[in-house]
Amino acid sequence: MKLTPILLTASFAALCGFVISTQPADHNWPEYNGDGSRSHYSALSQITKANVAQLKVAWTYASGGADTVRNRTQMQCNPIIIDGILYGVSAGIQAFAVDAANGQEIWKTNLTDNGGTLSRGVTYWTDGNEKRIFFGAGKYIYALNAANGSPIMTFGENGRINLKDGIDRPGADDYITSNTPNTIYKNLLITGARVNESETALLGDVRAYDVHTGKLAWTFRTIPAKGEFGADTWPANARENFGGANAWAGMAIDRERGIVYIPTGSAAYDFYGGNRPGNNLFANCLIALDAATGKRLWHYQLVHHDIWDRDPPSPPNLVTVTHNGKRTDAVVQVTKQGYVFVLDRVSGKALFPIKETAFNFRAIEGEKGSATQPIPTLPVPFTRQQFTAADFNSFVADRDSLVQLLSKAKTGSAYIPITSNMTIFYPGTDGGAQWGGAATDPNGIMYVPAKEIPVYTSLVKKQVPKKSGSVTGAQLYQLHCAACHGADKMGNHDGSYPSLANLEKRLKPAQIEAILRSGRGMMPSFTHISDAEKKSVIAYLTNQGDKESITIDSKTQVPYQHTGYNRWYDRNGYPVSQPPWGTLTAVDLNTGQRKWQVPLGEYKELTVKGIPPTGTDNYGGPLVTASGLIFIAASRDEQFRAFDKETGKILWQAGLPAAGYASASTYSVNGKQYVVIACGGGKLNTKSGDRYVAFVLP
Repeated sequence: MKLTPILLTASFAALCGFVISTQPADHNWPEYNGDGSRSHYSALSQITKANVAQLKVAWTYASGGADTVRNRTQMQCNPIIIDGILYGVSAGIQAFAVDAANGQEIWKTNLTDNGGTLSRGVTYWTDGNEKRIFFGAGKYIYALNAANGSPIMTFGENGRINLKDGIDRPGADDYITSNTPNTIYKNLLITGARVNESETALLGDVRAYDVHTGKLAWTFRTIPAKGEFGADTWPANARENFGGANAWAGMAIDRERGIVYIPTGSAAYDFYGGNRPGNNLFANCLIALDAATGKRLWHYQLVHHDIWDRDPPSPPNLVTVTHNGKRTDAVVQVTKQGYVFVLDRVSGKALFPIKETAFNFRAIEGEKGSATQPIPTLPVPFTRQQFTAADFNSFVADRDSLVQLLSKAKTGSAYIPITSNMTIFYPGTDGGAQWGGAATDPNGIMYVPAKEIPVYTSLVKKQVPKKSGSVTGAQLYQLHCAACHGADKMGNHDGSYPSLANLEKRLKPAQIEAILRSGRGMMPSFTHISDAEKKSVIAYLTNQGDKESITIDSKTQVPYQHTGYNRWYDRNGYPVSQPPWGTLTAVDLNTGQRKWQVPLGEYKELTVKGIPPTGTDNYGGPLVTASGLIFIAASRDEQFRAFDKETGKILWQAGLPAAGYASASTYSVNGKQYVVIACGGGKLNTKSGDRYVAFVLP
């Protein structure tokens, strides 16, 4: 199938230096989350409130690569659609193109260097003649011919750039991946990346590359070098000693102004910062950069000296609001805590007051937290903000024992430092808002999915000597693996981190070694530990014995490790908190007030018992249309729903072949509007899948 040239208006094309489509703009879904504003919005209106109930499956595409035995693969892709061709990513992390009218495959890659990654989609660029797809897989970004998927060998080295180049530091590991689509500005590809969240993390610099050659054009150092602005918020030689502060969640772009808006992650290690005193700029910031040069225009730090993994989880939204009677261009960032920061797009000044609020809690020995944290007065938070004994649900199992356990825990407020005591995060460590982010419409209304499930953890002393010593495989497991997979190897309740018990029955030692070397899915590589350490851990995991110890040279500066991301469920498998456990909320960004909130998802067995829909844990974002509809999957009940954006009422829903932990796209081909969702499952103890499903009116 031939791709047609892509055009915009002459003035805008000249301004931006690139073009998007020959079709009317609303026929395509040309970028991640729909557009550079990351609005998740489409002007298409063929599917309406009156006819949405008639939607039927138009086509399905089996992308391949699903793990249907252990259910560990996922698809988080928000596909893009350009002039009748859909570009996406398979369950096996291969880029592909299909005919958007019928789902027939046009091409698919066969990459082998794609380990240790997930993908939320691809990036498209054209100058009106040449057309390229940029695809992050493993530690590389590939440039592909959009017509046939072949690598463009003149880009980088043999068609790809290695993201590790230029951001290494002493003691860092090899783990880096561009799991969120990159951002195009003129002939620049602006990139962030996911890195490890431990002491061994690489630097989190934001970089721009020439789309033709792959040559580095500019770098913004998110951990400043000596003498640079922000360096005084770190100890000396910070770039040699610390990593993270990386732009993993994606970014938004105002192409008319030439400004790119970048949320940054936490400094590593996530849960202890005694070795990095200070506010740690530019970690946990929303940063506005000159897209052409990488020069900082302004920044706003959302969390000072983060020791809670409370980095912004998604790209910001660019939206125009009415503020004090005046139309104002704003940038809006949702957070894991359920806060919404609304800032002037040009100056970075808050449109609603943000109060630096004191949180005077005692931290663990060696930690020195920030005296205050910024809390928006408006908009109203879209999640509840504290968990106490009064917040256990009415049908929770073993209430008395849970209340007793909670009485010994640290809870009831945001920003409680983690200590050796059980500490409650509410909302949980991954939201509140999650990587799916929020949608906005031209009226300044935001629609945001969220989860409201408590998570608990604590810090324990590391059992490895500070300099060197002999350790067993069991001790190495506790040091490197237990925080995610549990001290008892049983994983966590919702399956986000799988059980490693009886691993020898599922994987051979060579297979485990390959995973440790390359990573897989959300698991980073363990290239920073020696081969002897890997073999010792593998022997422990496969029950080959743990009698011999090995000598290691530990360079750790962090004396603690956390005890896991423990979502709090009762013995019946339900969250202990009062429902709703998952929500969809409409927030008026003009006034800062909530318009409505409804549960997102349900447990059918509870509904049958007369319990109103509770909502569920969820991953993925919404799609909002000009005809007044919100499409969203995201929930663990494997349903795809359409809501009335004015009221939150469900107007249509359909079962999916696997849960749609992704964001939907909409487009038009041959006069028909389609809505498509990736159905990858694989999280929250749900089955994995490889299908893309498109819906259309009869």
